[in-house]
Amino acid sequence: MHIMGCIIFNRVASFCRKVLNRDSSTRVPEEQTLQVYQRQEHSISRKDISENALKVLYRLNKAGYDAYLVGGGVRDLLLDKQPKDFDIATNATPEDIKKLFRNCRLIGRRFRLAHILFGRDIIEVATFRGHHSDAPVQTTTPKDSKQKPQISSRSQEGMLLRDNVYGTIEEDAERRDFTINALYYSVKDFTVTDYANGVHDLNNRIVRLMGDPETRYREDPVRMLRAVRFAVKLDMEIDPATAAPIKDLAPLMLDIPSARLFEESLKLLQSGQGLETYRMLREYNLFQQLFPILADHFTEDNSSQTEKMIEHILASTDKRIAEDKRVNPAFIYAAMLWYPMMIRAEEVSFASGLSFYDAFMVASNDILDDQVRTIAIPRRHTTTVRDIWQQQLRFARRSGKRAFKTMEHPKFRAAYDFLEMRALFEGHDVKELAQWWSEFQNVDRNQRGKMVQNLNESGSRRPRRRRPQQRRKKPQPKSS
Repeated sequence: MHIMGCIIFNRVASFCRKVLNRDSSTRVPEEQTLQVYQRQEHSISRKDISENALKVLYRLNKAGYDAYLVGGGVRDLLLDKQPKDFDIATNATPEDIKKLFRNCRLIGRRFRLAHILFGRDIIEVATFRGHHSDAPVQTTTPKDSKQKPQISSRSQEGMLLRDNVYGTIEEDAERRDFTINALYYSVKDFTVTDYANGVHDLNNRIVRLMGDPETRYREDPVRMLRAVRFAVKLDMEIDPATAAPIKDLAPLMLDIPSARLFEESLKLLQSGQGLETYRMLREYNLFQQLFPILADHFTEDNSSQTEKMIEHILASTDKRIAEDKRVNPAFIYAAMLWYPMMIRAEEVSFASGLSFYDAFMVASNDILDDQVRTIAIPRRHTTTVRDIWQQQLRFARRSGKRAFKTMEHPKFRAAYDFLEMRALFEGHDVKELAQWWSEFQNVDRNQRGKMVQNLNESGSRRPRRRRPQQRRKKPQPKSS
């Protein structure tokens, strides 16, 4: 109640300042504790900041605008980590920014942003966000008629659908998601301005949401994913008050556009700590919202083939990232969805009388169609997933020229790696098949011909399909 009271008071105070045209540049909301760290009090050096980000900061400052390096870039530099991105916040509007930079592109409807393009390097610039009313739609027309109206809107669940109301740096800080992201670095005087004890939380390794957690999660449910991602990535603990509502509010993830969740899933699974992230997401009931198909196959003791495969592929992905090797999202999705797809194929074959091959094709489409409703996996990836899966059937057909044709497939290597991974969890027949293909790749063409001939002479059968483990239903509590 105290926090909500402060927020309401601050919104009223902000409105009064605007009406009375008072200067609010030095005012700090009561729930924020302003701390300014001078150059000698922090470790950030300009030599660690992207040259292109510095160019943008300098030009905005030269044009008379306030501009700061913000959020994760400042956070990571204070932790002696190299930031992946350098984001900037300013009091210049998107239209102002576009006038200053010929290489600027304005993007976003929900959040209007400016992207300054330097080849492949993109510097994201956001205008300070302000407070908005709780009305479903709020429109404010700036004094300059050339500027676009400022609009914000919410869903019935409280989710921000559009958030283009601009404000002061103090209001912008209050609108940040986590305290460790409410940090602003200035190239004018090299100070770090901390509006929410973010440096304290960094030092104590705490991920703490700003404001009332339930309200902030309802505004943007993706903040729940970010809380987990930051906790794992930065080796921190989620503040108890920040963690408390997550399990109950996790179903709000279903309201997030599937295209946005695809991007978020990549950040989670390809972070280099994908396995640990997966385990924490499951703990908070978040992974189940992203992959409802997989949730049907979860067990209390993590003993299903699906769970074993998920843990293996994520551990393998983490290892590849640590070794600076390329990672293909399609391979990860193919592995995670393989056993649910195989179970669906068995069910379709039994119910319809279709051959297993036809049922396999139907199940492949069904599973991927179901999954893209939650996470919009792009077609280029779903096509690769299908190729990897279909090659699993072709691996068993080795007679005549089939083995040679299989090797010519563009996705042969990925499909073979997938076969080897299956051999870790499936029966002896799959292990033998993987071993045969391992040898087949490593001999010359004459030897390959002899291997195929030996198969024909021995009358070798296709490996018997081992029925995947059926999904286990978790025991339901008895009604009293």
